[in-house]
Amino acid sequence: MRNNTMGSRLFDWGNAIFLILFCLITFYPLWHEISISFSSSAGVLKGGLFLGPREFTLGAYESVFKSSFIWLAYRNSIIVAVAGTFLHVLLTAMTAYPLNRSNLPGVKFITFLIIFTMLFGGGMIPTYLLVKNLGMINSLWALIIPGMISAFNVIVMQSFMRGIPTEIEESATIDGAGPLRTFFQIILPLCKPVLATIALWECVGLWNNFMQALIYLNDKSQYTLPLLLREIIAGQQLVAETGQMTDSATESVIAAAIVVSIIPIMCTYPFLQKYFIKGTTLGAVKS
Repeated sequence: MRNNTMGSRLFDWGNAIFLILFCLITFYPLWHEISISFSSSAGVLKGGLFLGPREFTLGAYESVFKSSFIWLAYRNSIIVAVAGTFLHVLLTAMTAYPLNRSNLPGVKFITFLIIFTMLFGGGMIPTYLLVKNLGMINSLWALIIPGMISAFNVIVMQSFMRGIPTEIEESATIDGAGPLRTFFQIILPLCKPVLATIALWECVGLWNNFMQALIYLNDKSQYTLPLLLREIIAGQQLVAETGQMTDSATESVIAAAIVVSIIPIMCTYPFLQKYFIKGTTLGAVKS
C-alpha cells in the first residue's frame, strides 16, 4: 500500500500541476485558431493571446464554405483517406500473415527485403518518374499507391499476429476452412486492435499528405485539403474568389479553413481510441 506521506502528496500535486500545464500548452494552439476563426477583423488585428473569440462572427466560415474548391478538396481528401486506409491496412495484413508461417519458402529472404526498404529507397526523382510512367500524375492514385505498404506497419502487424495461438488456425483447418477463410473470418477479427491502430496512422498520414500532393497534383480539381490550405495561407484562394474580403480578415479565413480541415480526424479518433493503446503496445513488444 502506498505511503500517504507529505512527500508523496507533494509529488502527486506536482505531477498534476505539470500535466495540466502541459495539456493547456498543447491545446492552446488549436484553441487559438478556433478563437480567431470566430473573431471579427478588428478583433484579430489586436493580436495577443486569444482566450476566446473577439466580436463573435461566422463571416470567416461563410467565406470558406462559399468556395467551390473547399468541397472539391474535401471530396478528394476523403477519397484518398478512405480508399488509401482500406487498401493499406488490407495489404499490410495480407503481407504480414504469411510471413508468420515458418514453412513458407523464402520467408526469411522476403522479410529481409521488406526490412531493407526501411533503410534504403529510390529517392524522390526515381519515384516521380515511376509515377509519371504509370500515368498517375494529376490523379488521386498517386497519393494512394506509392508507399501503399509500410515496412514498419508490416512488422507491427506481424508481431501482433505472433500472439495468436496456432491452435486456432489448426482448428479452422480441421473444420474445413481454407487459408482465405481462416484469414478473413478468424485472423482479422482477432487483430482489431492493431488494425485500428494502423488504420489511424494511415488515415492521419493520408489526410495530411502535403508533399506528394504538391509534387503530383497540378489540376485544382484534384487538390486535397493540404494543398488548398497552402493556397489560402498564400492568399491565392478564397480571398480572390469572394472579392469582398479585406486583408484584415485573411487571418480569420485561414483559421476557419484550418479548423474545417481537422474536423474529420478529430471525429474519427474517438472511435478508434479504445483500440489504439492496446494495438500499439501489443504490436510493439511481442517477439
